[in-house]
Amino acid sequence: MEGNGSCQQEELTWVARLERNFYLSKRELEKIQAELLAIQNELKALGDKYEAAIREKQQLQEEAEIMERRLIAADKLISGLGSENIRWTNDLEELKKRKVKLLGDCLLCAAFLSYEGAFTWEFRDEMIKGVWQEDVEARDIPLSQPFRLESLLTDEVEISRWGSQGLPPDELSVQNGILTMRASRFPLCIDPQQQALNWIKRKEEKNNLRMASFNDPDFLKQLEMAIKYGNPFLFHDVDEYIDPVIDNVLEKNIKCVQGRTFIILGDKEVDYDANFKLYLNTKLANPRYSPAVFGKAMVINYTVTLKGLEDQLLSVIVGSERRELEEQREHLIQETFENKNLLKDLEDSLLRELATSTGNMLDNVDLVHTLEETKAKANEVSEKLKLAEKTAVDIDKLRDGYRPAAKRGAILFFVLSEMALVNTMYQYSLTAFLDVFGLSLRKSIPDTILAKRLRNIMDTLTFNIYNYGCTGLFEKHKLLFSFNMTIKIEQADHRVPQEELDFFLKGNLSLEKSARKKPCAWLSDQGWEDIIRVAELFPEQFGSLPNEVEDSPDDWKAWYDLDALEQAPFPMHYGNSLTHFQMLLLLRCFRVDRVYRAVTDYVTLTMGVKYVQPPVISFEAIFEQSTPNSPIVFILSPGSDPASDLMKLAERTGFGGNRLKFLAMGQGQEKVALQLLENAVARGQWLMLQNCHLLVKWLIDLEKALERIVKPHPDFRLWLTTDPTKGFPIGMLQKSLKVVTEPPNGLKLNMRATYFKISHDALDQCPHPAFKSLVYVLAFFHAVVQERRKFGKIGWNVPYDFNESDFQVCMEILNTYLTKVFQQNDDKIPWGSLKYLIGEVMYGGRAIDSFDRRILSIYMDEYLGDFIFDTFQPFHFFCNDEVEYKIPEGTSKDEFVEEIESLPLANTPEVYGLHSNAEIGYYTQAARNMWSHLLDLQPQTGESGTGISRDEYIGQVAKDIQNKMPTVFDIDHIRKCFGTDITPTTVVLLQELERFNKLMIRMSRSLVELQRALAGEVGMSNELDEVARALFNGHIPHIWRKLAPDTLKTLGNWMIHFRNRHNQYTTWVDESEPNVMWLSGLHIPESYLTALVQATCRKNGWPLDRSTLYTQVTKYRTVDEVTERPGQGCFVSGLYLEGADWDVENSCLIKSKPKVLVVDLPILKIIPIEAHRLKLQNTFRTPVYTTSMRRNAMGVGLVFEADLFTTRHISHWVLQGICLTLNGD
Repeated sequence: MEGNGSCQQEELTWVARLERNFYLSKRELEKIQAELLAIQNELKALGDKYEAAIREKQQLQEEAEIMERRLIAADKLISGLGSENIRWTNDLEELKKRKVKLLGDCLLCAAFLSYEGAFTWEFRDEMIKGVWQEDVEARDIPLSQPFRLESLLTDEVEISRWGSQGLPPDELSVQNGILTMRASRFPLCIDPQQQALNWIKRKEEKNNLRMASFNDPDFLKQLEMAIKYGNPFLFHDVDEYIDPVIDNVLEKNIKCVQGRTFIILGDKEVDYDANFKLYLNTKLANPRYSPAVFGKAMVINYTVTLKGLEDQLLSVIVGSERRELEEQREHLIQETFENKNLLKDLEDSLLRELATSTGNMLDNVDLVHTLEETKAKANEVSEKLKLAEKTAVDIDKLRDGYRPAAKRGAILFFVLSEMALVNTMYQYSLTAFLDVFGLSLRKSIPDTILAKRLRNIMDTLTFNIYNYGCTGLFEKHKLLFSFNMTIKIEQADHRVPQEELDFFLKGNLSLEKSARKKPCAWLSDQGWEDIIRVAELFPEQFGSLPNEVEDSPDDWKAWYDLDALEQAPFPMHYGNSLTHFQMLLLLRCFRVDRVYRAVTDYVTLTMGVKYVQPPVISFEAIFEQSTPNSPIVFILSPGSDPASDLMKLAERTGFGGNRLKFLAMGQGQEKVALQLLENAVARGQWLMLQNCHLLVKWLIDLEKALERIVKPHPDFRLWLTTDPTKGFPIGMLQKSLKVVTEPPNGLKLNMRATYFKISHDALDQCPHPAFKSLVYVLAFFHAVVQERRKFGKIGWNVPYDFNESDFQVCMEILNTYLTKVFQQNDDKIPWGSLKYLIGEVMYGGRAIDSFDRRILSIYMDEYLGDFIFDTFQPFHFFCNDEVEYKIPEGTSKDEFVEEIESLPLANTPEVYGLHSNAEIGYYTQAARNMWSHLLDLQPQTGESGTGISRDEYIGQVAKDIQNKMPTVFDIDHIRKCFGTDITPTTVVLLQELERFNKLMIRMSRSLVELQRALAGEVGMSNELDEVARALFNGHIPHIWRKLAPDTLKTLGNWMIHFRNRHNQYTTWVDESEPNVMWLSGLHIPESYLTALVQATCRKNGWPLDRSTLYTQVTKYRTVDEVTERPGQGCFVSGLYLEGADWDVENSCLIKSKPKVLVVDLPILKIIPIEAHRLKLQNTFRTPVYTTSMRRNAMGVGLVFEADLFTTRHISHWVLQGICLTLNGD
């Protein structure tokens, strides 16, 4: 038990030990656990710390990366935008400055857009730079310096784009582009060369441009569609009338009702699209639009300038001569345009990115990428542009070598286009000119040396243009054309000063006569005035001229008396000291009649003899030049008929018979013509429409029909004939090949042409032996009546259209009558019938003037009668020491032609029965006509020769005349003074005073208005503009001329005449009827002569209807010799005798002295008499005309008929064409 107990004890102890161990271990465990927990906690804390550190590291790393990226981006932005920064800073500065200057800039640009469109480049330039800019600066309004319209209203890119669309690059065209695109009104382009039309067409092509003219029946429908759908619309070929139906569109009267935008067009409301644009275009070079049109539309002057055309022609030359250079230049222009466009787009996109960027800019990867790309591109483009600029300079340098030829071309185009001012038929388009220009480049001789090559181009071009121009000019204008060409070329080389040209054209225009008296009687009054003026204007060359004429009159007289003094050495030192042109000035002072010949010599010396020998018109050459697309227009002159020549050409070229169609135009032929045209185009026929001037209005339809033809048959040709007429469509004239057909010039050529058209059969068809001789007489007569025409009014009062058909019919008459006589075996030729039928019916039927018919019947008496076959006294048409015009003996055509060929080419006027002085009159008139036309061709702007401006000069003349104006007659007071017993001549006086008052009031009013218009107080109307131009050129204004008697005087001489008229009226009113009446001082001299007859009839109790007048020439030379009025009738003074001289001793007509065309008739006594008591012998009934223009086709101009005593047969004086005139020229 005890063992058990110890065991138990042991066990208990062991248990207790175990328990203690357990507690110890547990405590240990707890302690370790506590330590573990502590360590774990620490570990967790460390872990957290580590994680935090890692996280922080990560964050820092990310931040570092962002910073690095931003740093790179910032670096890129800074370096990239650095250059932009400079540009932006500059732009900002510039914009700040411009913000200040914007006021002046906008003011000038607005003024430019409002007012400048219609003016020329020079005038615009002067207006902006000269007038407005100075005014703005004077008022201290801020303005950009230098001021450029382009910088505010457009930019380089847009200008480049316009250039690529066909707008010329010169400054005027750029301005016109701005006006067309930016003005608030729709543009109306004055566009004779059609440059605006072509540009607008190309520019608006992609926008579905619609086109029409006011002549189209459906233009309203088309316009309505364009307005509705917002398409651009172009009215082409607008003339001076603009259909009021489009006024609402022009004025932009757009209405908005309940959100609907519409415009009223005619009677319709049309929805209005804001994209709609309207353009109007006219081919007229100088249209006259009313102020209302200028208010509604933006009138823009697109007329090409000399400089602009020069640049265009330079491109053509370089394109032809150095194609690679021109292609490189064009490629460069295109590339520059594209690069500038690209640069602008890049800069815009960059600014757009910057402006639209949100958040941190440095994180915007796209922005930085765009910037990088932009900069790289921009640098590349800038480099290209710099290179292009440098290349452009080099190319321009090379191109400028060809500029002289381009300049010559531009001058020639303007010379050609100016001819339209001489005659409206002379219209030339730039396209046609460019064809001739291109042809000349190809045809001129090549040369490796540039200077020689240019000389070849210029010579060929000038001559080709001369020939091209001459084909379409009348003979009388050909010298004017070559002289104007010569002057323009000389002036371009600074050889003929404008002052010298002005004097040559105008002479002395002074209203006052010079104080210095004329030293010699043989010199004309105007000639002496011109000598005084030329000495004042050009003292270096002519300063001593008046003294030299006074000191050595014999030397000058000897030179003056020479027939061809222009070719003889000039007196004194003048042969060596003057230029060729200055010699013309000297000639003007002494012998106006030789100026025309001298101008021919001047052109020959300056340009060469080929410029005074116009080409002979060959129908073959015309056919070669023609194309199916452009009609050939024959401009007719009296006596010409191209139809027969065309038929012969058609036969020769295989277009005879059915392939040549003729149609004479007239009422109701319009549809037929269009049908024939359609057939001819399709079948390749020739169509000739004759006398198109009879249907001028219809020609517009013809032009339309021609425009619609796209692919004509290559053989098709359209030939038109027309008289010169104002309404002929300009477009058609510009497009066509113009040919002037005239009868040959000179007796020999005329007869040759007549015989050329007579067949052998026609000459052999009559068996009578006299037939061939009489045909020759008829041909001679036919040539004489045509040749008389060139001597103007001394030849015929009315220029008649005697032509081939008159000759053919008279030849038939001869054939019929002579055949009949031959068959009846009658010896006598029926001269009476032949004279009547030829002189009175065929040729006389055309003559509407009684004095012209008198000439024809005298020719019949001179050329037809048994005397022409007299063998004892052979017949001559004319005979002198050098030449004999006779009927040839012969039986065949060839013998007659041989006789014609033996005649001289030039003949004296005596062959026609005229005095040799008639030629002087002819050449004097030719010179005056040439001056008159050249004055029209002078620029109507700028300086007058005296160094003051044109306006100032006109103002001075107007003031001068106004100061000389007398006071108006008080007619009521004068009527009271005469009381109730008024004689017929007093009635005439009162009527005359009424007319004179009207003239004075009109003159005074227009002078006052003109001065106000020049000062800018009132608008310058067309009427005032005409007055201003007339005063500037020394002519009488049209509105005064209408209220005054007919006259050919210049303004200065007319003012003296005007004051003399006033003096005669004053004497008549204050004292009594003058002893000697100065007839040309009366407005209607006929009424005074009628009153004389009336007064005498009352006094003597004669019946008025059986009374008449006759005249006697007295011995009195001056008015002072007459002391009292005649018992019956009156004395009249101031009559001039033309075509003959007066022998005072024997009181009869005698032959004119050489070079004296007009003489003063002594005082004439006019005596009323009963008609049955009047028996006159050896007197010549001489017409008395108002002026040397005699009587016109309307019968105006004849005053009365005087009786002049003669010892010679009257036929002599009839053929000499003598007359009396009331006014000297």
